[in-house]
Amino acid sequence: MPRRRIGFWYRLAAVICKPPLMVLIKRDWRGMENIPADGGFITAVNHNSHVDPFAYAHYQYNTGRVPRFLAKSGLFKKGFVGAAMRGTGQIPVYRESTDALSAFRAAIEAVERGECVAFYPEGTLTRDPDGWPMTAKTGAARVALQTKCPVIPVAQWGCNELLPPYAKKPNLLPRKTHRVLAGPPVDLSRFYDREMTAELLKEATEVIMAAVTGHLEEIRGENAPRTPYDPRRERIEQRRRTQSQTPSQSQKAPARTRGSQAEGQST
Repeated sequence: MPRRRIGFWYRLAAVICKPPLMVLIKRDWRGMENIPADGGFITAVNHNSHVDPFAYAHYQYNTGRVPRFLAKSGLFKKGFVGAAMRGTGQIPVYRESTDALSAFRAAIEAVERGECVAFYPEGTLTRDPDGWPMTAKTGAARVALQTKCPVIPVAQWGCNELLPPYAKKPNLLPRKTHRVLAGPPVDLSRFYDREMTAELLKEATEVIMAAVTGHLEEIRGENAPRTPYDPRRERIEQRRRTQSQTPSQSQKAPARTRGSQAEGQST
């Protein structure tokens, strides 16, 4: 299947975004040979900075296969930004609405047209304290199993040093290096032609994320935690810790009150 042409809007975005990216960050880009030259495919990319979508788009733009990102629907309504999002063929995600599944249908249609859809399977910036990929959502696996398209695992590191997750100010100096490693397609053939249950999707997602994490280990020269950070589990544990602390705090409060009353009486 032929590839989609880059088009006016993507070229305009490149003209605007590439110069500051070239100034702000150095590049150590590997694995471009694993980006398919033709046909539809998915990239599964880790996410650790608000800057990395631009830097990663630059990486893939240079391969000639521009990515179509899934992005918050609100971005498509904001003036020039919205026009650029629509013009470059990005895919709106309508969260917590009746249109929530439309993004997956659009992603499937894009792949079937021979395009690349870039997924951040974690769904948001990683909350792992050391920047490793956390547990992921199953959207990428769902599209991959339905279309049987190649899934290219991509690891990136460095934009988080320029702008750490949830930080408001960048660390401009010294100049940071954006490291990217794209690997060969993940083998998901054992999941094909099976009932697409929640458990199957979860298992396929774990296979995809294991490949992404493995490439990030190579980039960083470190070993990732054996168990990925799970935000849901962390929230549950945080509530348990809060609940366990509440009784002790309530017991201490009267004692402080009594102490203050005694001090007031003594004076």
